[in-house]
Amino acid sequence: MTNASKHLAPDNLSPTTSVNEQHANYLRVEKAIRFLNEHQQRQPKLAELAKFVGVSEFHLQRVFSEWAGVSPKQFLQYLTKEKAKQRLRSSSVLEASYACGLSGSSRLHDLMIRCESVTPGEYKNWGDGLEISYGIHSSLFGYCFIAITHRGVCKLAFIDELEAYSGLIAELELDWPDALISENQTSTQSVANQIFSSKGCEKDSFNVLLKGSPFQIKVWEALLTIPEGNLLSYQQLAERIGHASSVRAVASAVARNKVGYLIPCHRVIRSTGALSQYRWGSHRKAAIIAWEGSLS
Repeated sequence: MTNASKHLAPDNLSPTTSVNEQHANYLRVEKAIRFLNEHQQRQPKLAELAKFVGVSEFHLQRVFSEWAGVSPKQFLQYLTKEKAKQRLRSSSVLEASYACGLSGSSRLHDLMIRCESVTPGEYKNWGDGLEISYGIHSSLFGYCFIAITHRGVCKLAFIDELEAYSGLIAELELDWPDALISENQTSTQSVANQIFSSKGCEKDSFNVLLKGSPFQIKVWEALLTIPEGNLLSYQQLAERIGHASSVRAVASAVARNKVGYLIPCHRVIRSTGALSQYRWGSHRKAAIIAWEGSLS
């Protein structure tokens, strides 16, 4: 029995429950707690736990809650929290989350994103024949400029004033000088709705079209491995891609991310804990981090 289980007491049991039933229920709860302790990292579901104990999910939920004062899920969360606190003394937040099994049960990514980089031919032709549609929409974090192609989102940026979007169109034309660029609010609105909908973020999958050097694309792909609600330092990100001595180059690649929010460059901070600069404003970066932290 763990320290937590020593405090279990059948205070809430019905007076009509027989002594034998109380003892049987106690043994079931003890067995459940032992299983949760031993398999905490796997984050077992109630169905698996009930099957191991040999009772129905409904019965286990009721009996466990009566004896422990919390549900099996809440007890597992307690074990996970304590494990994380121990791991955080000697490892990063990301490493601690993996060690606690959170990569399987928590949302490792707010979106499942498939990345495509431009082909050598597209580099040579500067997007000749590529059709790009753009639009400006309201979002959780201010006005959002979104540009899409048939292969995915190629630009996502935030602006404070609607009038500022002309500069983003100029950037788009600079990146893709021979592409066919036009406004299409209808097409981009549906994408915006999916990106900034908490329900949609769980299920929808997006493609993003990336234009950058192999090193930059490697950094951007690494950003996608940072779980929602977690942060890494530039040094930790550099180590993650196998370039521990290239922190400045990694920071430069992060800053050149053209698909904000979907590729979460906001989850990278200085080793001191400072948020550092953010292309779309440090206050917006703080707001996104706080919002994601409240969901995780």
